[in-house]
Amino acid sequence: MSQTVSVWLLVVLALCAANLPFVSQRLFAVLPLKTPKTLAVRLAELLVCYLLAGGIGLLLEQSLGQIAPQGWEFYAITVALFITFAFPGFTWRYLFKHRT
Repeated sequence: MSQTVSVWLLVVLALCAANLPFVSQRLFAVLPLKTPKTLAVRLAELLVCYLLAGGIGLLLEQSLGQIAPQGWEFYAITVALFITFAFPGFTWRYLFKHRT
């Protein structure tokens, strides 16, 4: 897999993973819950999705060659980008009116 393909794959994966907690009422879109998800559960799920997307990115980087060392700035930027990716799902869940 080329570097360009793996970068785009990771961006699309991160975009889907960031919106997953907000578009599904199930935990990780798989496990049904007895009560509706609260914002705290969605944020915890968002954190787990961030860690999974980061792990996949690390595996993709490792498959292309040596892993570059990263400082705290890199992680701060990726968290901010992941939260930005989650904005469409958050907007759909909390700012649009839904018929019930």
